[in-house]
Amino acid sequence: MNSEKVLSYFKEITAIPRESGHEEQIVAYLQKFAAENGLECRTDEAGNVLIVKEAAPGFENVPAIVLQSHTDMVCEKNEGVEHDFANDPIHYIIKDGWMIAPDTTLGADCGIGVAAQMAMLVSETPCGKLECLFTTAEETGLDGAMALQPGFFSGKVLINLDSEDEGEIFVGCAGGLDTTAEFHYKEEPVEDGFEYEEVFVKDAMGGHSGDDINKGRANAVQLLGRFLYSCLDLDWQLVAIDGGNKRNAIAREAKAVIAAEPDTLDIINERLEAYAEDVAEEYGAIEKELKAGYAETAQAGNAIDEMTAWNLVTALCASPHGVLAMSQEIENFVETSTNLASVKMTEPGVIRIGSSQRSCVTAARRAAAAKMEACFVLAGATVKHEGEYPGWAPAAESPLRDACVASYRKLFGVEPKVKAIHAGLECGLFTEKFPGLDMVSFGPTLRGVHAPGERLELASLDKFVALLVDVVTNYR
Repeated sequence: MNSEKVLSYFKEITAIPRESGHEEQIVAYLQKFAAENGLECRTDEAGNVLIVKEAAPGFENVPAIVLQSHTDMVCEKNEGVEHDFANDPIHYIIKDGWMIAPDTTLGADCGIGVAAQMAMLVSETPCGKLECLFTTAEETGLDGAMALQPGFFSGKVLINLDSEDEGEIFVGCAGGLDTTAEFHYKEEPVEDGFEYEEVFVKDAMGGHSGDDINKGRANAVQLLGRFLYSCLDLDWQLVAIDGGNKRNAIAREAKAVIAAEPDTLDIINERLEAYAEDVAEEYGAIEKELKAGYAETAQAGNAIDEMTAWNLVTALCASPHGVLAMSQEIENFVETSTNLASVKMTEPGVIRIGSSQRSCVTAARRAAAAKMEACFVLAGATVKHEGEYPGWAPAAESPLRDACVASYRKLFGVEPKVKAIHAGLECGLFTEKFPGLDMVSFGPTLRGVHAPGERLELASLDKFVALLVDVVTNYR
């Protein structure tokens, strides 16, 4: 097995639609792969797939190893890009040692893990029994992992392949909790003499709401709310608002349609130009493409009633976002964060604000959700919490961790970093459903996950594959 084999499988996977909740085609692909290679395959009601490779002769007494990744991907694209994730293959390029999707997400999170499992299943390198677990809907709430039933796999050693920093071995992760706020509004007519305009914040970097939350990146929803709040002393009406997308992605774009008299729009535009300069100064060291501005719009129609618009804008401005606490036990590790992910008008009369809270400490995670709830309840919204999943606490003793460290040292002559990760991994759920599992997580280097421009470093893929093969074939 080598990295070229892994990459060839991943290239096939990029042509398969697999947005969270719509993994039917990737499940069928895996089932066909198992049948063609004479491998045992089972699929549960949630679409989780387990493909089993029996131990090679002489390896029957080696502990079975479970390899695990998720089949779904975050589907994000740049504004104005025509791409149908339900039908179109991912367009990628190879440039300067990276595999890159220029205008969409690449899906290396976690398609490269899926590809690595497939390559291991057909590898001729002798090893003990392999149980390759492919879970569904990880990106939207770890639904597949939650649906797993005891006995679906038998191994007591599990390697999760959903990490994004080569040279780092992860032994713990944060848990998560989603919060949704809803404003219910009435429509009111736009005043006579008012003209329509779109104001926007766009081209922010975005990124993973776990891995990138401590990097100081701009949140377009929060920035738009902040600007609109600065204009509440003027006479204008809010007609529409839209920003962000997935809960596990930092919002890259947000826009609102407003209506006002021409003279008032001139004042708003002057303020927006000054605000754009402020934002450039505030984020200029990180955000090279970030823009705030205004444009003509053909959109018309009724406005959101004044009180709801005022409450919404105030809440968006006040809403927490970013790192709430750093760990007191692990140096430079984010303990608790919140992501103000999206604001959407998905149905008449309703505005929904989506957010996600992460922490390796259950009480802190729930306190972060309560902070978000309090902000929006004070503004008159209704709030609900859902999709909570546990964190994964590092184990004091882990033979698998020790084996991975020793293997990395042997292969590359340096010590890997053993860390916890602020992103959520399915390992936390596995500890509840399959007590006694010894687990680690590692992977190649990915950058820009959950955002257009996601990329995979090919040199790191070589090292990831070498480590995986060495651990699997030598673990006893």
